[in-house]
Amino acid sequence: MGAGIWSFPEGSGHAPGARLAGYRVEATDGSIGKIDEHSGDVGRAYLVVDTGPWVFGHRRLVPAGLVSRIDHERRAVHLDCAKERIRQAPDFEQGRYDDDAATVRLIEQHYANRHL
Repeated sequence: MGAGIWSFPEGSGHAPGARLAGYRVEATDGSIGKIDEHSGDVGRAYLVVDTGPWVFGHRRLVPAGLVSRIDHERRAVHLDCAKERIRQAPDFEQGRYDDDAATVRLIEQHYANRHL
């Protein structure tokens, strides 16, 4: 993934300031939930996905670099990874992400591991 893990890819359809909360999230092999919250901060953009009944009661932080395209008309964000990669990701804990370098490294390592 490299340094681009925290930035929306060029051509993904991301528009600065766009509100993505509530958009459906699609992995390459199916739906994984809806966006609960997101950040478009330069160098630290991400989605927080509420996985609903699929991974009951869990939320996953997905770096913006995994977004392949955003379909604003259908209110859907498509990821460039399979559902299993998201399912195996660390749980997102509110407030822990911004100030915890170890959590950020854990997330980066998880998504950089292409063997998942």
